[in-house]
Amino acid sequence: MVMSFKSKSIIILLAIFSILFIMPNSFKASDGEKNSKNVLGSDLQKCKEGTGFYRNGYCNTGEDDHGTHVVCAVVTNEFLEYTKSKGNDLSTPTSYFPGLKNGDHWCLCGLRFEQARKAGKAPKVILEATHSKAVDFSPLEELKKFKL
Repeated sequence: MVMSFKSKSIIILLAIFSILFIMPNSFKASDGEKNSKNVLGSDLQKCKEGTGFYRNGYCNTGEDDHGTHVVCAVVTNEFLEYTKSKGNDLSTPTSYFPGLKNGDHWCLCGLRFEQARKAGKAPKVILEATHSKAVDFSPLEELKKFKL
């Protein structure tokens, strides 16, 4: 089947429309800023602009967040060295990531925080900005020990 120029143009326009107006919504947390709760049971607070799986500043999560970026942490050099040794280099800048340094706020994966905690390398956390799902990885009493 040979498509006419008009048919091809319509398909291209639909693809562009989808990319510009439909797909961006799939990268946003669904009302995460308003409806998500933190580990203390109150509304989830912002960790830092530009962080979080959805890069909206909140440690919100969803089905597409396979790393479960739910712990708002203030990273340390010790933690950055630890996570780099485990294969996740958060300190080296790339073309799409500025790299983190001591004192930066960042939404960490729940599992990586728990691994670092058990290894004695966990950073401080901001409980008000740590998503309630963090307790799926670390008990609340343990998270409280790292409260900033």
